[in-house]
Amino acid sequence: MKRFYKQAGVEQAQDGWRAVLDGRGIRTAGGRAQIVPTRALAQALAGEWSSQGETIDPARFRYRDLVDFAIDAVAPSRETVAAELLPYAETDTLCYRADPDEALHRRQVEVWEPLLSAFEERLDVCFARISGIIHKPQPAETLERLRTEVGVKSDFELAALKMLSSLSASLVIALEAIRPDADAEALWKAAELEADWQVELWGEDWEAAERRGARFEAFILAMKFAQLSR
Repeated sequence: MKRFYKQAGVEQAQDGWRAVLDGRGIRTAGGRAQIVPTRALAQALAGEWSSQGETIDPARFRYRDLVDFAIDAVAPSRETVAAELLPYAETDTLCYRADPDEALHRRQVEVWEPLLSAFEERLDVCFARISGIIHKPQPAETLERLRTEVGVKSDFELAALKMLSSLSASLVIALEAIRPDADAEALWKAAELEADWQVELWGEDWEAAERRGARFEAFILAMKFAQLSR
């Protein structure tokens, strides 16, 4: 598609902010008004439009895609989207560890335990730690507390959590990632610990490294999206 506008800008809307093209508001893929909660997020959307050349590249609308998901998919079905996040807690990667006599287990305890323990203390919950791959249910009280924690998030934060949980296989990491003081490098290191361990043992080809790099970029994007939406 050829570029059909001259200038992208930002204006205040009745319930928030929106990016505009030549003064006209934008709609989501589902046809809804694309109104976001903060000026900063609207500016990020406008920036994506401004950075387009003569031909529009849909792959460069990464914030727009998350905004549209929040408005078109999350807002009408908040309970469903929130419920879809809980399985990431039931099988949270931070809880599934190697056998205690393995070197990998020591690395997991070193990296994962401080993160998981701090999360437990902050939310007053308790997770079961499992050695091996056999599933063990997490305490019902923990899952209910997480259901409440997820349920109070905004539509835009839920959109970010959906992406972050999928990338990290961990609701704990996802919830930590949307906090204002989140350490992206440390959280990604925790999420990729087992992959990094395999790379140390066997090396990594360039295609795998490229895929991991793209996933890290997506992780950072989702974190920034959550921050911009507050």
